[in-house]
Amino acid sequence: MTVSEHRRRAGRFRFGIVVSKFNRSVTGKLLASCLDGLAEQGIVPADIHVERVPGAFEIPLIARTMAMTGRFDAVICLGAVIRGETPHFDYICAETSRGIGQAALATGVPIIFGVLTTETVAQAMERADPSKFNRGREAAKAAIETAKVMRRLNAMTPPQGNDSTVLPRRPARRSGK
Repeated sequence: MTVSEHRRRAGRFRFGIVVSKFNRSVTGKLLASCLDGLAEQGIVPADIHVERVPGAFEIPLIARTMAMTGRFDAVICLGAVIRGETPHFDYICAETSRGIGQAALATGVPIIFGVLTTETVAQAMERADPSKFNRGREAAKAAIETAKVMRRLNAMTPPQGNDSTVLPRRPARRSGK
């Protein structure tokens, strides 16, 4: 059995980040910690593209669109949905998580779920606190690790044929920024 686990720095990977504007006091901290996490692994600002969207519901479409460009090795989704007095929370959480998962499967590009779903603002602020277990930084780590795995797997995958068990191929990288 071969176990593949590489711990080198991230190098020349490109990342897209989709971040919700709603609950900006939380998502701003998630984004800052995510960017710090990428930088700590050698990702330069030129290899990061950030798109801001109105709320969590809009994240999956933009994440899928970014992934389909072929320009990114992974897309990181950041948002905060905080329970209110109506069932709106349940609908938004369900559709956002479903949409992010479907986008990853449809494109073959890692799309990382960094959307907080909390009962209170205090819980969201705690999970976005850079001095604690910040979910933005954790999303960056997950994106780097998953991009590395996908790069290794795609390098060993034979060209697609009629066999449905073959992994989806990444779209060709487009030149330019």
